[in-house]
Amino acid sequence: MAGKERKQVLLRLDPAVHAAIAKWAADDLRSVNAQIEVLLRRALDDAGRGVKAAPLRGRGRPRKDSGEDGSEHRAAEPSHDLGPAAASK
Repeated sequence: MAGKERKQVLLRLDPAVHAAIAKWAADDLRSVNAQIEVLLRRALDDAGRGVKAAPLRGRGRPRKDSGEDGSEHRAAEPSHDLGPAAASK
């Protein structure tokens, strides 16, 4: 991906699917959008179709003393991390 450009996509979901993803995202301190991207990246890797995409920023709110994207104090989100919700199952 060139620069900070992000592709915008309209996605229609069943309300029950959206609710499940929203709950999972909240458990992992992510937005629904970030959770969907994590799931899509993981599915691509599992299918042997992984891509060299820009790393996701860490979970949660950026620190107030950090740079614009919080990258000064956070490591990139590992693609294999399932987050706290998966650890409890």
